[in-house]
Amino acid sequence: MTTDWPSDTVARARVHAALGEPARLALVELLVLGDASPGEVGRELGLPSNLLAHHVKLLEQAGVVERSRSEGDHRRTYLRLRTSALADLVPTGLRQAPRVVFVCSHNSARSQLAAALWKKRSTVPTASAGTRPAERVHPLAVATARAHGLSLTRARPHHLDDVLQPDDLVVAVCDNAHEELTDHHDRLHWSVPDPAAVGTEDAFATAYRDLADRVERLVPAVRPAPEGS
Repeated sequence: MTTDWPSDTVARARVHAALGEPARLALVELLVLGDASPGEVGRELGLPSNLLAHHVKLLEQAGVVERSRSEGDHRRTYLRLRTSALADLVPTGLRQAPRVVFVCSHNSARSQLAAALWKKRSTVPTASAGTRPAERVHPLAVATARAHGLSLTRARPHHLDDVLQPDDLVVAVCDNAHEELTDHHDRLHWSVPDPAAVGTEDAFATAYRDLADRVERLVPAVRPAPEGS
């Protein structure tokens, strides 16, 4: 006797099967808090490129991870976790940090929105900065924040060199910033497309939803650093 299982049950079984191998589970856990290129994943997990490609293919087929093309170096791709497939995979207390600093190229949209979201959700201090800061925060970023009960009316772009401290946890919310930040070791990467490049309300709304989802995942994983550390 054969059973015709519902499609959602089959999909969940495919995810469980994909995670039933230590290397693939480690790969997924690596992507829970941030995105990474295949090369970065391979170096972190010590996997040769051919074996890594095999594992990534199976995870893509199961709908667990997906790829995006870098907005900086177009030769690069980044792997990101599809949270809808792993709604319960949220680690807690993985990091201690005195402050979380969100960074993008111009500090005019994504990093400003991320810092505003973080401030509302976490007691860990936050800041934002840019590698090439703009003259002002993008008006659509201000409007998007206002639509969600956040305020960016007094926010101003700042250069990374004027903000970053050695012990900060840096979250690069754009590909360009991630590819430029090679020195700061405690860094996460969120490959969030630049809404200013499109310049529409929909693009900013999409970026906001992406950032809000990622902030929600990161908040329980970051604890305040002990005083004097």
